[in-house]
Amino acid sequence: MSEDTYKGRCFCGAVEITVTGQPLGMGYCHCTSCREWSASPVNAFTLWATAAVKVTKGESNLLSYTKTKGTDRKWCKTCGGHVLTAHPPWGPPGGLVDVYAATIPTFPFKAGIHVNYPERVLPAMKDGLPKMKDYPADLGGSGVTVPE
Repeated sequence: MSEDTYKGRCFCGAVEITVTGQPLGMGYCHCTSCREWSASPVNAFTLWATAAVKVTKGESNLLSYTKTKGTDRKWCKTCGGHVLTAHPPWGPPGGLVDVYAATIPTFPFKAGIHVNYPERVLPAMKDGLPKMKDYPADLGGSGVTVPE
């Protein structure tokens, strides 16, 4: 049985990626860092085991920036398009990679959680999904949920 494969790219196409299988989590992040990085009020994420994410074109075109411990954000040096964020200390051995949902347009994104919900700038998002104070405990967070 073959695994699902989805292709993505930066804004200009100089960097291309492939994700294989299924993500270990999907949702929305409301933290200040993600909002400032994405220039949006909320960031849609997909978290993959590092081995499931491959840069298939333009790896030398990626630049990176580490603002917070355990977070290495990568973008295309040609267009500035955001591609992914590596989180080496999170999840399974080898860590997790957040591939922004918009980067893989054919992937059927279905959010399962909101993280850093108290930092939101949008009105309450009453969608029935769990709202986390920070992150799930297995990712180093408190595991505490908050009301919608």
